[in-house]
Amino acid sequence: MPRAVHVLALGIFAMVTSEFVVAGLMPQMAAGLDATIPQIGFLITTFAVAMAAGGPFLTVAVMRMRPKSALLTLFAVFLIGNVLAATAPGYGVMVAARVISGVASQAFFGVALSVCSALTRPEVRGRAIATAMNGLMLGTLLGLPMATFIGGNLGWRAAFWAITLLTVIAALAALFGVPQLDRPGSGGGTFRDEAQVFKKPRLWPALSTSTFIIGATFAAFSYFNPILTEVSGFSENTVPLLLIVYGAATVVGNNVVGRIADRRTIGVQVVGLGLNVVFLVCFTLFADVGIAAVALLVGIGLVGVTMNPAMATRVQRAGNSGPLVNTVHSSFITLGVIIGSSVGGVLVEKFGLRSPLWLGAALAVMGLLSLLPELRRHRCGGVVAPTAPLMTCRTATTTASPVPAHSPGPDAT
Repeated sequence: MPRAVHVLALGIFAMVTSEFVVAGLMPQMAAGLDATIPQIGFLITTFAVAMAAGGPFLTVAVMRMRPKSALLTLFAVFLIGNVLAATAPGYGVMVAARVISGVASQAFFGVALSVCSALTRPEVRGRAIATAMNGLMLGTLLGLPMATFIGGNLGWRAAFWAITLLTVIAALAALFGVPQLDRPGSGGGTFRDEAQVFKKPRLWPALSTSTFIIGATFAAFSYFNPILTEVSGFSENTVPLLLIVYGAATVVGNNVVGRIADRRTIGVQVVGLGLNVVFLVCFTLFADVGIAAVALLVGIGLVGVTMNPAMATRVQRAGNSGPLVNTVHSSFITLGVIIGSSVGGVLVEKFGLRSPLWLGAALAVMGLLSLLPELRRHRCGGVVAPTAPLMTCRTATTTASPVPAHSPGPDAT
């Protein structure tokens, strides 16, 4: 695996730590900014919405740059957002800081995954994406506890300064560790060229599946803390340890999926979503049984966000590996986070703490349904007549000259 892929993982780690840091420092930030807890919670939503809505626009702005220059520019924008957060005199400035950081973070994800694709052979791109996405998993496992510890002992501003220092280190590593490339990935290189790919019909189902996968996971993850304390009966001191166990499961699952995502892209998503349905339903039914709750928590960690390498591989094959496609894909992933957490919150108020788990199971079922066209295509051998509709591919393959849609080997279920 090229060294640059590990460097990009470090950058993603810094940005994910910044994304989640507010969750661990709500009381301190509320006191320091003269704000309420719900207002501080809104900063998490602000970051996510900025990622989903603003990331693609910033990606377009840096598309004319060479990939390494684009990465360093995005590091600089992200750095500005974190410095602004660390020095924010009031709540309004903090909101602006979160918007800047969120937009830069999303664009960085898109460009970084495109660079991963450009640096590696097609048959190992899933592994490369999994390696880079370890930054996401470790951000949850290590970054959030680290920032919470620093903020709790040295003040919440110190946590943002620590993330700023980590960002500088990651940027310097990219400066010296990422080679110059003519262009990232296999996009056309211009906005018009890359925008054309969104006319491909197979791309949109791939994007929607990612939304459902992440929405299902975050419907549960967003409410693990109150579920584990108020329903499962664990103490507040035990929950951080359980979340570390969950984070470790995501690291393991991410690397396993990365090993097989290139060869079994659709199969991985089918199995992952199917298992997540089972885990979420069982968690709903047995949340009050401590041992079962922990086992199911680990199960969700193994098959939830860990689908990222398979999701990215499928999207890149359906579209291309250019930065705009990857950034839009990240926006669809963030949309899943927003849906899972926000709708889950509404359900908690009306139906109780188990209801987000039911929501997660329903979103996972919808994810399975979104895979049906792709499964139909693979059942037809990936071979259809050029103008045959999808539902008649069996007839088409026997009455017309077959034309391969693409090489079926790496994408077989």
